[in-house]
Formats: sequence, C-alpha cells, structure tokens
Amino acid sequence: MRVACLQMCSRDDVTANLRVVADLLQKAAGQGVTLAVLPENFAFMGVDPQAKRHLAEELSGTTILPFLAESAARHALHIVGGSLLLTGSGGLLRNTCPVFGPDGSCLACYDKLHLFDVDLPGESHRESAVIVPGAHPVRVDIAGWRLGLSICYDLRFPELYRHYAREGCQLLTVPSAFTVPTGRAHWEVLLRARAIENQAYVLAAAQAGSHPGGRQTWGHSMIIDPWGEIVAEAEDSDAEKAGTLVIADIDRERIEQVRRQIPALEHRRFDL
Repeated sequence: MRVACLQMCSRDDVTANLRVVADLLQKAAGQGVTLAVLPENFAFMGVDPQAKRHLAEELSGTTILPFLAESAARHALHIVGGSLLLTGSGGLLRNTCPVFGPDGSCLACYDKLHLFDVDLPGESHRESAVIVPGAHPVRVDIAGWRLGLSICYDLRFPELYRHYAREGCQLLTVPSAFTVPTGRAHWEVLLRARAIENQAYVLAAAQAGSHPGGRQTWGHSMIIDPWGEIVAEAEDSDAEKAGTLVIADIDRERIEQVRRQIPALEHRRFDL
C-alpha cells in the first residue's frame, strides 16, 4: 500500500489551510497513494480562544469534516484527518482525529488521550485549559490493515502503542505539532522506538515552521518501518513551505519478516 504524510505550516486562516490540504491530497492521489495522514491542527493553528471555539462549534461540523469526507470520496483515499477541534464537555473542546474511507464515510474518531501541559525554556503550554482528554484508544481497519490512532504528545506514552500491538495493529499514526526543542531532542528517537517496540509501521505527519503567536514547530515528518528504519522523511528545507508530501510503499511481508526474525511480541510476559 502506498501511504503519504502531509507536512504543513498551518496558520489561523482555515480557508487557506484547506486549500493547501486539497492541493496535497490531489498530488498524493496522482502518485497512487491509498492512505494519507494529515498533521495535528491542520485546519487552524492560532492562539485566539474565541477563534478556537468558533472553529469547534461552527466550522468543524459545517466546513472541515465535510471537506475531509468530500476529499476522501473525490480521490478514493483513506484519510487520517490529523486533528481538529470539536465541542467537548464541561465547556472544553476535544482534539479529535477523524478517519474517512474512500466512499467519504467517517470510519472512526479518536480524542487525544494525553494533553500537553509542559514548561519548556522560553515557552509554556497548557492544553488542558482548552481541551478535555479522550477516554479510550481507537483502532480502525482500512484496506486490510489495522491502524492504531494517536496524536502528538501521546507519542511519549508507550503503553498506548503496546495496547495497539495487543489489538493486532500493523500501522500507528502520529499526527503532530511538536515544538522545536522537544522535536530536536526526542522526535526521531521516540518514533523509531514505537516502531521497533511494536514491530509496526509508524506514519508521523507534522507541522513545520512558524505559526501565529510565535509558536515554532519541528517538522521532519517520517514514515518508519517495523525495523525502525526511516523509509521517507521531510527535509529541513521543507519547513515554512506551503506544504509537502512524504510518500512510501509499505508491505505486510516486511512486518512478518521482522516479527519472524525477532519474535518479541510473542515473548511478552503478561503475568508480570
């Protein structure tokens, strides 16, 4: 199966961001892609709380989700829709990853489980001030593959991906908007670790560049095989571009080969 990660530098203009996505999806379909993964917050990267609420309450249901459904049907694609904001409980919002099939139907929705509340040198983030955490992992079957969903900060919690391994997932998706300092230090090593530990492909679509409010994201979107090898990656020079594609062919036989060589998943000790 041919897969693609879309790398973007999204801003606070939904129309402009969707135009970039539409162009990238058309290019991906033209290159034979079957599954496309978008980055976190692909439709909106802004800091205004009122704009975020407007997005969740009005634009997501009337504009963004229909856009993804129509794009999937138009190009006969499976689309992992990165993440977008939806209304939640307690006056908060949800950071949600929807998955659409090639007929335009919504196959699944995953709400981000782990929220990014951290203090870094020169910047602090409190995702929980706006977002309510999800309640459970979500897997979905597409084109004969079983896929485990996650979003950005989830990457630091290996038990989530081990759960997906127990569920038989062969693909793990990680749409992200990693900060520059955490991306430089940990992005690649965490992604490769999740692939190696679970002997699965990892598809990591990322934001890259400068966003409203001064936020900087790391980029380096990657497709990683079950041996932990990076089979495709966005270059440093792709940051700040309107958008770029990272494309690779993935093969179930590669998974089976790795699992035969080192049958680590069979050696797990559930009695401990």
